[in-house]
Amino acid sequence: MILDKLITEKAPITGGDLAKETNVSRQVIVSDITLLKAKGEPIIATSQGYLYMPASNKDTMIERTVACKHSPDRSEEELFLLVDHGVTVKDVKIEHGVYGDLTASIMVSNRKEVEQFLRKIDETGASFLSELTDGIHLHTLMAQSEHTLEKAERALYDAGFLIHY
Repeated sequence: MILDKLITEKAPITGGDLAKETNVSRQVIVSDITLLKAKGEPIIATSQGYLYMPASNKDTMIERTVACKHSPDRSEEELFLLVDHGVTVKDVKIEHGVYGDLTASIMVSNRKEVEQFLRKIDETGASFLSELTDGIHLHTLMAQSEHTLEKAERALYDAGFLIHY
């Protein structure tokens, strides 16, 4: 039932909403999602909830990874800049000295989703991954065209976010 719900919904669904609908605990949903992922179902966890992301949806998008550096107080500016250019911010990655590569799903495509993501960070007292690396982080960006990605990358550069190597 969880898989059917995720497949038919286009918007993210929270674990809490799935738990209410199925009359089980949120932890049961988390366990079931983990089992579905282990069976190869393309489910991703975002700050807004779970999404079913079949390969055909991903194939229509072009991805690019960019290296950025900024303080936590500029996160909203960076994310707004990207989504305002028609880009989806898929994730954030850092290279941790002990754990190696750490990746967290973001999946924001518009200002409302950015605001929800940042509100969740604020409400939970969570830190940005980039705080572990003095502001240095990678983002995987997705868009419908190379041109869109190029414009977004140029805007990142102009705003002083992009690390050039």
